[in-house]
Amino acid sequence: MSSLEIIKQLREQTGAGMVDCKNALSEAGDDLNKAVDILRKKGIAKAAKRSGREASEGVIKLSVNEAGNEGYILEVNAETDFVALNEKFLKLSDDILGVIKEKKPQSLEELENLPLSGGTVKEVLDGLSGTVGEKMGIKRFSVLSSAGTVAAYSHLGGRIGVLVSLEEAGKGDLAYDMAMQIAAANPKYLRPEDVPAAEVDKEMEIYREQLAKEGKPANIIEKILTGKINKYYEDVCLVKQEYIKDDKKRVEEVLGDVKIAGFVRYSL
Repeated sequence: MSSLEIIKQLREQTGAGMVDCKNALSEAGDDLNKAVDILRKKGIAKAAKRSGREASEGVIKLSVNEAGNEGYILEVNAETDFVALNEKFLKLSDDILGVIKEKKPQSLEELENLPLSGGTVKEVLDGLSGTVGEKMGIKRFSVLSSAGTVAAYSHLGGRIGVLVSLEEAGKGDLAYDMAMQIAAANPKYLRPEDVPAAEVDKEMEIYREQLAKEGKPANIIEKILTGKINKYYEDVCLVKQEYIKDDKKRVEEVLGDVKIAGFVRYSL
C-alpha cells in the first residue's frame, strides 16, 4: 500500500486532517493501528470506525432449519458487483449453502471438497469462475446451533448477514429483532465481560491522555474514566446498546430474562 493510500485510509477511519494523518503515520512508522491510537490520544480522532466493510464484492447467504434451532451463513466473493448479481453466481451460492446445511463441514477445506453436481464444490465454483472470466471464492461460513431459537437476517441485498441464537425456544420474533439490531449496530461483543482486558486498558490509556491534555486533575480523571468506559461498552457490547426500535431502551431491557447464546455477523 502506498503512502497516499495509507493516509487516505487513516483519514477515512479517523476524520483527521491530512497533515495530522501524515504526522501520526510518521510517528507510528506507517503502522495504521498505532497511528489511529496516536490521533485519538491527541484528541484529534474519534474511535476507529467499525463498519466491518471489506474491499470485495459478493453475496452473503443465510438459512435456518425447519426446527428453528440451527442457522447457516456463507460468504462467497467475486471481483465485481456485476458478477455478484449474476443469476448463476447466486444460484451456486444457494447450492453451496445447501451443502453446508446438509453436511455441516468443519472447515473451508472440507467444504470445498464436498460433492456438488458436476464435481466438488471447489471444482464447480472454479468452473463458473472460468466461464465468466472473474475470480470467485468462498471466504467463510458458519453454523450456529442452539437448544433454544436461531434466527437469520439479511440486509442490503445480501451485503450484511446475521445469525443469532437465544437460549430459550419459541422466541423467533425476538431473535429476529436481535438479528436486526446486530446488523444495524455492529456490536463486537455480547457483554462487557467478554471484552478483553487488554482492549479495555488500551481505551483507558487513550481516554486518560485525552483528559490530561484537557487539563483535568488526576482525581477527576479517574472518576470520568468510569463513565467513558461505560459509554464504550454501550458502543461495542450488544446487551448495552440502544435498541434500534426504541432508543429509550437498552437491548438487555428488551431481552428481559431471555439470554443470547451467541451471534455471527458477516459484512461485505
